[in-house]
Amino acid sequence: MSAILSADDLNDFISPGVACIKPVETLPAAPEPQKGSELEHEVVIDGQQSAVTAGAPAQISLTDCLACSGCVTSAEAVLVSLQSHNELLNVLDQAPALQIRRDEVDGTIKIEGLENPDSKLFVASVSPQTRASLATAAGPGISKRDAGRMITQLLAGRNGLRAGGKWSNAFTWVADTNAAREACLVLGAEEAVTSGRIAKPILSSSCPGWVCYAEKTHPYVLPHISKIKSPQAMMGTLLKTSLSRTLGISPDRIWHLAVMPCFDKKLEASREELTDSIWNGNGRPGSGVRDVDCVITSKEILMLTESRGIDFFSLPKESIPVSSRIPFPDPIIHDFIFPPNRNSQADPAAGTSGGNLYFTLQYVASRHPGSRIETTRGRNVDVAEFSVISESGEAVFRAARYYGFRNIQNLVRKLKPARPSRMPGARPVGAARKASGKPSGSEYDYVEVMACPGGCTNGGGQIKVDDPLVIERKGTGFQPGPQEQKQWLAEVDEAYFSADESDSEREEGTGKFGRERGDLIGGISPTYIRDNLAHWNSITGIEIDRLATTSYREVISDVGKSKPNDTERVVQLASKIGGGW
Repeated sequence: MSAILSADDLNDFISPGVACIKPVETLPAAPEPQKGSELEHEVVIDGQQSAVTAGAPAQISLTDCLACSGCVTSAEAVLVSLQSHNELLNVLDQAPALQIRRDEVDGTIKIEGLENPDSKLFVASVSPQTRASLATAAGPGISKRDAGRMITQLLAGRNGLRAGGKWSNAFTWVADTNAAREACLVLGAEEAVTSGRIAKPILSSSCPGWVCYAEKTHPYVLPHISKIKSPQAMMGTLLKTSLSRTLGISPDRIWHLAVMPCFDKKLEASREELTDSIWNGNGRPGSGVRDVDCVITSKEILMLTESRGIDFFSLPKESIPVSSRIPFPDPIIHDFIFPPNRNSQADPAAGTSGGNLYFTLQYVASRHPGSRIETTRGRNVDVAEFSVISESGEAVFRAARYYGFRNIQNLVRKLKPARPSRMPGARPVGAARKASGKPSGSEYDYVEVMACPGGCTNGGGQIKVDDPLVIERKGTGFQPGPQEQKQWLAEVDEAYFSADESDSEREEGTGKFGRERGDLIGGISPTYIRDNLAHWNSITGIEIDRLATTSYREVISDVGKSKPNDTERVVQLASKIGGGW
């Protein structure tokens, strides 16, 4: 596995399949040979193990196994190796960054450094789960807002990455993924209510571990998966397309870093479907520009600061002064990404994974005046069923939540298509049975699916309570156990749901779309989101269906099969530049 991912990080492990090339068990060690023995032959009884040399303990690397979703292909493993804090530092040191200058007289924007083909414009986006994890690691008195400012100071401030490195490069803009999350919620709810292109139940698609698992083990569920991009991919597309068009530069001159709570987000960033040659349909596979160039996790933020000799917890907790910021080239997109008043996911009922199910239920209920939402607990805390009940008592929408792969496996079994029986009149083989009064998987309208038990705040890339740095800062003096980890997750969740104050501290918005609308649903205005999406379409000339949606396909792993030779490997990697699955 990678240097920062160990077996201890895997909280919901699915055993390797029969195709796995690594042993799950090792043979017993051979007894030491008797000294002075002159036996020339050895007799072995049937069923008895012959003497073997004891080998080292079996090791499963990222090349061989992606813990939560089975096996990854060789090409994927190579691409994931490029998703690390070391790769980030290498890119920053390649060449001087492109510099954005704004004329104070006429407000025109000038780009300096374009003559160097290796120079990039660096932009970043940060998830709220990462901010919550780092806030908890920082200790009492540090809010999610404070942690977000510290991350911005690291990536863009004068005391962060800019203070070191070969060229003193830093990020021009550091955005919160909440803007993209709100767009995904509105588009996802509309898809769940109005779309006839996707088989019911519609399964959420923002969890890359779940998508990877479905593509490699249960391709029959792919027609059910939502086509809406994840917030990470949506933000990448928004940043690269809008900056490319407004600044007049090629999108491959823009380098986008995403800071996420999940290792699987690295694989998502490598997906070939999330390159402009695929979603824009103007090129051939393998030749496009990725929406996200690199993903690092919450843990890797601390590794990044250590590599540069920076104490993350000593970084300023104040915003970068307005005078030192560069306004986004398009004022409307600026107000959308950096809103004067940011909405916070303050309702615990929404969960810690972005609130897809919560918002969809609220959206459906808003279309049926007088309706109510009923909740039924499942067999464990990570399973629940929901119904929108109309004023007349009719269930107009059924939904569910399935977190963790043990529960996901039960869901996909319900969706498995039945095979006709060979016996005349017999029940189809594999037809899903349902308990009395309980909906089967096919009777749901929408299901929120997440790989990690407890949701995204419990992602594999999050800082854990047994991290040496956390133990040192807490001063406990003992190795934390399951109870301490449970309490730690509760603190991360509390930080995630804490109120988020505006971090823009700038002059009155110059955009023409105000956030305050009369159609608020869960704190989000669908008309405000649609207006901004329409503006995005107008400045790029690309339809929203192309910008905001993606596709899936069955993937066949190469684990357990013959490996390509060096020539085939080079050809394979060359065809994968800019792409993934």
